[in-house]
Amino acid sequence: MSTILDQIIQHKREEVRQRAELVPVKLLEQSIYFSTPVVSLSRYLNRPDKSGIIAEFKRKSPSKGEINAYASVEEVSIGYMQAGASALSVLTDTTYFGGKNADLMEARKFNFCPILRKDFVISEYQIIEARSIGADAILLLASVLSREEIATYTTFARSLGLEVVIEIHEEKHLEKIHPDAQIIGVNSRDLRDFSVDVQRAHDLFPSLPAEMVRIAESGLTLARTVADLYDTGYRGFLIGEAFMRADRPALACKQFIQELRRLQGAHKTPQPVTS
Repeated sequence: MSTILDQIIQHKREEVRQRAELVPVKLLEQSIYFSTPVVSLSRYLNRPDKSGIIAEFKRKSPSKGEINAYASVEEVSIGYMQAGASALSVLTDTTYFGGKNADLMEARKFNFCPILRKDFVISEYQIIEARSIGADAILLLASVLSREEIATYTTFARSLGLEVVIEIHEEKHLEKIHPDAQIIGVNSRDLRDFSVDVQRAHDLFPSLPAEMVRIAESGLTLARTVADLYDTGYRGFLIGEAFMRADRPALACKQFIQELRRLQGAHKTPQPVTS
């Protein structure tokens, strides 16, 4: 029986094939962003004056449906950065997540910060595309790609100046890591059925390469959870739904970061993200 992830990848292959026919690589390479210096995601996550929060712009998801369909990229992305986020993540998958390339380009227009393009990379074309729309980093899913594909895509992305986040979900994915990737993310959400278990991030941490920046993804609704993961050794925390479900995502992000800083300084009791 096929999983949601299987369906997404099958659709993505056809989508990318069609897009490559409509917008050739030579046209992508003419973008004003293609030769613009990138902003290092790994460096920003390691900065002691930053929160480590990678705040995500996300309109919907396959598991939760519509989250915030009419949010403004300009308003939310600027608000995230003013709230103290270290970086942005922008969903560009349209069919399953309601995003588009134009969302990332708009975020790039208004923000000087690292921007992660969040999508399902299955082709070098998408990596060129990521560079052309202003992304600083791409995500490679170990649950989708082979070790050889990750090596190829990592090397290619680095040749374009992009940083690479390799996302894993279980221990067997560790054998797919490529040393040229700067960041490794542990997704507590199983993309096969979208169940979430944050304990997975704690359990896998001792096996993660120490030379890579380690980030935790999914299920991060409490500042206390992030504070605990920070103590474990994580330096990046990708949060989308907890902010985007709020009436004012940027305010939710600000309150979350304020609570996180209080906890890290005084170990106070955390509160859930609210609207």
